[in-house]
Amino acid sequence: MKWTNVRLIFLRELRDQLRDRRTLFTIAVLPLLLYPLLGMSFFYVSQFLHEKPTRVWFLGADALPDEPALIVCDESEKCVFSSEFCPKSQADLIELSADAPLDAATARKIAQEMAGVAPAGDASSQNGAARRSAARSSPTLSKLAQETMKSGKYDVVVYVPPDFAAKLARFQATLRPGGGESPSSDSDSNPSSPADVDVDAVPTPHIFANSASDKSRMAKLRVDDVLQRWRERIVESNLERSSVPVAATKPFELVTNDVAEDEMRRAAVWSKILPFVVLVWALTGAFYPAVDLCAGEKERGTLETLLSSPAQRSEIVWGKLLTIMTFSMLTSILNMLCMGFTGLFIMQKLGAGGMAATGLNLGPPPLASMGWLVLGLIPISAMFSALTLAIAAFARSTKEGQYYLMPLLLITLPLMMLPMLPAVQMDLGMSLIPVTGMMLLLRSLIEGQYADALRYSVPVVLVTAACCLASIRWAIDQFNNESVLFRESERFGLGTWLRHLVRDRRATPTVSEAVLCGVLVLVLRFFASLMAGQPDSWSELAIATSIMQVALIATPALLMTIVLTRDRRRTLLLSLGHPLAIPMAVLLALSLNPAVHLLSWAVQSLYPLSEGTKLAFQPLEEAIAGAPLWQLLLVMAVIPAVCEELAFRGFILSGMRHIGHKWAAIGLTALMFGVAHGILQQSLTAAATGFVIGYLAVQCGSIWPCIAYHVTNNAAAVLASRLTPETLSQYPALNWLFYFEPATSATGEAAGSLEFQAPLVIVASLLAVAILYWFRRIPFRPSDEERLQTALDRQSVPVTAK
Repeated sequence: MKWTNVRLIFLRELRDQLRDRRTLFTIAVLPLLLYPLLGMSFFYVSQFLHEKPTRVWFLGADALPDEPALIVCDESEKCVFSSEFCPKSQADLIELSADAPLDAATARKIAQEMAGVAPAGDASSQNGAARRSAARSSPTLSKLAQETMKSGKYDVVVYVPPDFAAKLARFQATLRPGGGESPSSDSDSNPSSPADVDVDAVPTPHIFANSASDKSRMAKLRVDDVLQRWRERIVESNLERSSVPVAATKPFELVTNDVAEDEMRRAAVWSKILPFVVLVWALTGAFYPAVDLCAGEKERGTLETLLSSPAQRSEIVWGKLLTIMTFSMLTSILNMLCMGFTGLFIMQKLGAGGMAATGLNLGPPPLASMGWLVLGLIPISAMFSALTLAIAAFARSTKEGQYYLMPLLLITLPLMMLPMLPAVQMDLGMSLIPVTGMMLLLRSLIEGQYADALRYSVPVVLVTAACCLASIRWAIDQFNNESVLFRESERFGLGTWLRHLVRDRRATPTVSEAVLCGVLVLVLRFFASLMAGQPDSWSELAIATSIMQVALIATPALLMTIVLTRDRRRTLLLSLGHPLAIPMAVLLALSLNPAVHLLSWAVQSLYPLSEGTKLAFQPLEEAIAGAPLWQLLLVMAVIPAVCEELAFRGFILSGMRHIGHKWAAIGLTALMFGVAHGILQQSLTAAATGFVIGYLAVQCGSIWPCIAYHVTNNAAAVLASRLTPETLSQYPALNWLFYFEPATSATGEAAGSLEFQAPLVIVASLLAVAILYWFRRIPFRPSDEERLQTALDRQSVPVTAK
């Protein structure tokens, strides 16, 4: 590759983009105007934001005690909450209506329902517990309050029983020393105690609100605030009557001392905001130039001129990539600066007092954070630019390319939002997640946690670099495939599409059909897992697992094979292949089992299962532990091996091989295979196992070694679960192979896990490498696209595609 050609293409594309007024407006002018306009709009909108008063219907104001007075009325009989419990700023927001009493019959019926008294004609008696349960609701009052709030007349209804003051006085009397005895008893010798207090004498006011209405919820919060202050004042009064100091309710106070400096607090806030903003704008800033440089050139007819130049396709990709990276970084940096300056200006205008009241003194971010953001922006922009370049090359037109932005955002946004969660911290497991690891690394650097950043910088850089290289490789492959670059526009018609499926069927499925099958299997399995309940026994678990494997995994693949392909035998890899492939696959599964076990342990160490998940799986483990061994092997080993291999290494892998890279096809199929297992920890291990099985499928050209490997791998796990310390003591020879590691189960019971002896792991791993080398020597049948890609890589034929 000649970097002179790359530089010429980069300068050409950069010059063309700078001549485009729309690009200049989007990159430079729009950030300068957008955020000030947003700030101006915020100020204008804030002028219309004012709190409106809430209307409260207070029933039973006459039953309130005189001291402390909750409601006061002036000469014009206008009632408000007492200023002692409701400050003027809050009183202006509450319109109290206490002069609209109920009619006598309704009031009597409500009082009976609230007190738990049966209506007239019903002589049944109720105990205190029943009365208190009935006092929690009144159908009549609930219906009345619902109709009143639904009509919009009031936002909240407060009801006080008619005997509220009397009950409160009796209750307070029981709290005085000697107040709970009979009149004939000696008050000095028989003081009241907490056990003598009649809990049924405690008054029960009620508040009715509509949680489906924002106005009603706000009104309830305001009334609750007033009533809480009133209640606290009554509590203080009760303590005084009981000769108990008020300070007894607060035996001590906690004093919180914040040792963080202002710069540290600012860094903690900006470390969550700035990386997210930078990455979002890096993706957005890369997408639109990529669409214009690829799909736009297709529409303008200038792409053919560039492709006919002496420059190689990889040089063209690198030139366009550098151009997209430049605009991606400029867009991100300009938007970050403009948003920061505008945000700080708005916060200053809002007033330092309001910010100090919230405990947040948000000033400018630390100066060093700008340098860390620019440094982290380089690999992220490279990855996003390569992804968008490959996607834009696939698009037929600018309009189609713009449609692809939303799926790309939906995939990357969860990875960007994950580091913003409070519980997510930088560790080895998080550092291995693309995008998330980079955001956490930037967060640690901005907060000044350089030790953590240095500890995990290597895995973050390696993962990001691997994603960048994979994205660039994908973009180069897209440009090497002229059937992708010069796809014709299509109009979808149901009849035309159905005729195309029948008339133009290929021997094996296409890439899109393989992806469709994989997505269909994943979606069906996802909804089936949501609808399926927790099995109560082994028989229910066996039936559910078998139905899911046959109906939701194997059946879609077999139906699509019958409908969409002509050569079913070649699609499902039903040929026998090499005569020694099956026994060698069994031996490979046994030799790789210790390594797979170590991988599973490493995955669970990086991403441990929560205690809730362990408890949820415990009934399944108990059901499996009591199952007959032959049924367990059939359901957990044989049926999944046959069904999953027909779907993933049969139909899906056969279609994926039309990509042109066998390793990419194997990897994508393994990724789908891993996701189909649902649980993250199991998915990662299954993906690694699926990669090995996919390699066997490609090398042997047969699905039978894959099934043999799958059955052996699952059967080994099932048999290992049946080994116990008693088994090892009964057969001492097994101690050369295994040992038990003591552990504790989720319920606190003593448990243990079966581990392999270190010499066995080493010997088995060396044997597995030798077997894999044996499979490598088997000549495999490449697809047409793989032969073409090999020729392109060697640059021995012109760039053409079938």
